[in-house]
Amino acid sequence: MADGSFDLIVLGGGPGGYVAAIRAAQLGLKAAVVERAELGGICLNWGCIPTKALLRTAEVYHLMTHAADYGLKAGGAPEIDIAAIVKRSRAVAKRLSNGVKFLLKKNKVTVITGHGRLAGKGRLAVTAEGGGETVYEAPHVILAPGARARVLPGLEPDGELVWTYKEAMVPAAMPRSLLVVGSGAIGIEFASFYRTLGADVTVVEVLPRILPVEDEEISALAHKAFEKQGIRIHAGAQVTSLQRSAKHVTAVLDLGEGKTTNLTVDRVILAVGITGNVEDIGLEGTGVRVERGHVLVDEWLRTDEPGVYAIGDVVGPPWLAHKASHEGVICVEKIAGVEGVHPLDATAIPGCTYCMPQIASVGLSERAAREKGFEVRVGRFPFIGNGKAIALGEPEGMVKTVFDAKTGALLGAHMIGAEVTEMIQGYCVAKTLETTEAELIEAIFPHPTISEAMHESVLDAHGRAIHI
Repeated sequence: MADGSFDLIVLGGGPGGYVAAIRAAQLGLKAAVVERAELGGICLNWGCIPTKALLRTAEVYHLMTHAADYGLKAGGAPEIDIAAIVKRSRAVAKRLSNGVKFLLKKNKVTVITGHGRLAGKGRLAVTAEGGGETVYEAPHVILAPGARARVLPGLEPDGELVWTYKEAMVPAAMPRSLLVVGSGAIGIEFASFYRTLGADVTVVEVLPRILPVEDEEISALAHKAFEKQGIRIHAGAQVTSLQRSAKHVTAVLDLGEGKTTNLTVDRVILAVGITGNVEDIGLEGTGVRVERGHVLVDEWLRTDEPGVYAIGDVVGPPWLAHKASHEGVICVEKIAGVEGVHPLDATAIPGCTYCMPQIASVGLSERAAREKGFEVRVGRFPFIGNGKAIALGEPEGMVKTVFDAKTGALLGAHMIGAEVTEMIQGYCVAKTLETTEAELIEAIFPHPTISEAMHESVLDAHGRAIHI
């Protein structure tokens, strides 16, 4: 096989792309990854990982300012060094990007640096940064170009006063006041980070409630918790215009029912969703179909163009790294003819928001389950009844479970509180194994752990909860 020929080429080195390439190499395929920027993609370099580093700083700061609650005396209030905070976050991202580079080398995956475009059947043209084009060949090409922040007319970011997630991660100075437009995971995480470090934060959400993809009950508890922290929330509202001065932005807010107000802040963060990077990757003249900024695929991630596949953010929601990685594995294993490959089950994809308090969920919300015609049995357990949560000083939270009343199948699980992003995997495993409430009731949970609340929620669905 010539140096420019491969069994499979992946366009994009994010969490979907590099995982697909490594899995292909494990299966004996000669694989390559084309990446024009940093390996690891947006998630590792400008998303999931560096934001968690920032949020960890906020968590430590919060604990330091509440040291007295734990019987500790500290001299004076902790000081914020935003440059050092950003430096640590960037160092974490850099370390992991280098780790991806090592993994690809270890698995003998060829990394090609440049901008890739489809260039005919089984061909991918790559333009290097300094110019010059090289054409590579492969019978299978996986598109994993990721996505970018969606921009609303009249609210275009400028990188100075109006930020996307990228600028929000590397502020030159701490803003005293901040408007966050959008209350999905990205918007709420930034709102939580900046509020914890002392900024005056307002969140505007066009839909009737914040965190709209979460269970309504969890969303309501989050709303209450955020307002208690001092975050102002306007749901069912929208920003109609932004007026920029030298150092501030004045936003016109439509609060509904004919009410409007002006809000002047230091900075605005736009977090209104993302759109797939479908431009300039050679889709013209192919059978690949694009709708609303995303590539259409079948259950095996195949596009309508033979030999061309797509995974990750470019194929649509949920826009999650673990979803992209899983799609990459499914796609490659189907190409390689691995037996027993299963299509992606969207109801088994967990979602996590790393604010304070944390939020995590998997499967159907209570409303969605009822709308699908299920007769449901619902269990709830508050953290106030959990010994470990009280010992941690984190008694605010809840676990909610939704079961099919007829079969006992776990339809969904929804959690808010300390460490729930680490605990949700228990319900993910349960759903994958098609576990029923009977097995979950019989499972023994360790004491003292916050995870006991997961067990109690299941018990509560049968009126058997012990500690409430």
